[in-house]
Amino acid sequence: MADAPVRPVGALPLFPAVAFVLVWSSGYISGPYGIQHVAPFTLLTFRFGVAAAIALLLARLLRGPLRIDRSTAVRIGLTGLAMNAVQFGAIYLAFDAGLGATLASLLHALTPVLTAALAALFLKESLSARQLLGLVIGVAGVVIVLGPDIEGAGGPVAVGLGVFSAITLSLGTLGQRWIGHAPDPLWAAAVQFAVSVPPLAVLALALEGTHAVSDPVRGGLAVAFLAIVNSIVGLLLLAALVRRGGAGSGSSLFFLSPPVTAVLAWLVLGETLTGLEVLGLFVAVVGVALGTRRAAPRLIS
Repeated sequence: MADAPVRPVGALPLFPAVAFVLVWSSGYISGPYGIQHVAPFTLLTFRFGVAAAIALLLARLLRGPLRIDRSTAVRIGLTGLAMNAVQFGAIYLAFDAGLGATLASLLHALTPVLTAALAALFLKESLSARQLLGLVIGVAGVVIVLGPDIEGAGGPVAVGLGVFSAITLSLGTLGQRWIGHAPDPLWAAAVQFAVSVPPLAVLALALEGTHAVSDPVRGGLAVAFLAIVNSIVGLLLLAALVRRGGAGSGSSLFFLSPPVTAVLAWLVLGETLTGLEVLGLFVAVVGVALGTRRAAPRLIS
């Protein structure tokens, strides 16, 4: 039998990498689309409720029973609340306030380098000059995209919520390290989806009432896409990339999300960018690429 081909260290399989970028970017389209038909907290309650049910079923069938101690379960749950309920709650409110899909994607693309900066600040981890430069360039790109008229980006409330969401995503990423030795990623995701549903449901009922769905058909399609494609398929693709390219594989592709989101937002939502915004997008993408570059993973077919 011939020896199996040796896969280069750090190389990423082409199909999962491309699919992951498309799935990740599509979340910035399906979110704004969904809130046109379902109020933000109600949409998230349905999204994570469906995702939790699917993930729990898959985890039980594919991984067997969950076996973790109470302390680890609490850490997984708290991290899930930050990553899902708080982070998505903020960005969906930002969408509802007028934040564009491309700018939201750009803010979230900064999270790998922002996470490195927060780790240096709170965990005393080393921050390389390249990471710091990448963060500075990335932030400069965002400032260029915003321009002098912040109202054109949705106003200060929308932008503030978007920034808060990006910071929460970075803190949630640090929380994954706090978990320590976690169970299978599928089980961890199932728990994190599930614990996010009750607080989101309470907020939905308290703030949005029982008439939060304006279009059940389009809203249902948005929920199905968000839960199945963005939550479950995205999770499985990320797991495939981690198995092939290492734990940093997903973050190494973040710089591709904003331009892909910009194209999807133009095609689906009709969003357009001015010349200055395109320049800012390019500058920010360069910053994120610089800040997340390790031994740049290669895509292989």
